[in-house]
Amino acid sequence: MSTTQQSRPFAAVVFDMDGTLVDTEPVWDQVRRQLAEEDGVPWPEQATAAMMGMSTQEWSSYLSEQVGLRSDAEQSARRTIDALVARYEAGTMEVLPGAREAVALAASRGPVGIASSSPVVLIEAGMRLLGITEVVKAHVSTEQVGRGKPAPDGYLRCCELLQVDPSRCLALEDSSNGIRSALAAGMTTVAVPQPFHRPDDELLDRCAAVLDDLTGFDQALLERLAR
Repeated sequence: MSTTQQSRPFAAVVFDMDGTLVDTEPVWDQVRRQLAEEDGVPWPEQATAAMMGMSTQEWSSYLSEQVGLRSDAEQSARRTIDALVARYEAGTMEVLPGAREAVALAASRGPVGIASSSPVVLIEAGMRLLGITEVVKAHVSTEQVGRGKPAPDGYLRCCELLQVDPSRCLALEDSSNGIRSALAAGMTTVAVPQPFHRPDDELLDRCAAVLDDLTGFDQALLERLAR
């Protein structure tokens, strides 16, 4: 193998959480729709896609101002988060296929981070569910940065905490806004789209790889992407 063909290891791997590691995207939607039903307001057709990747401040404002929940943004956030915490505590959240193994493989090669739109309490609940708390070296919620996805802020902050150059890092994402966020941060991006709300083909074509699920995240893929 020539020098130009030799693989260059990624400086770090940063995972999204919801829809990438844990099957929570449909649950988020169920919880929000239930709140709208409780408040007697119709669910706007575009609301589900619009809120994917938003920060807590952004989606809670959207629920109050665009969906029309009968609670202000802070109250709407608390109602939503409390319902999701209850789902974690009830043991009803499911780990997605290959998620634990993918994090373990990434951790065997370098630092691992998480950049998620979930609030910190839900990121940490997901890490406990996955059993990865000890191997994740940095986790960032978009509520801790200026803008949610598709802005790159969360990924950039996670790379900063890991002390790595984003252009030398790999990101794994499922949603359209998440993919745009990772690409905007300058990261090599792998899509693991979920049928719940699959990104369009034009966006997926911009990714370095598209996987059916994380069982496809293996040594061979890492070697190919690192070249």
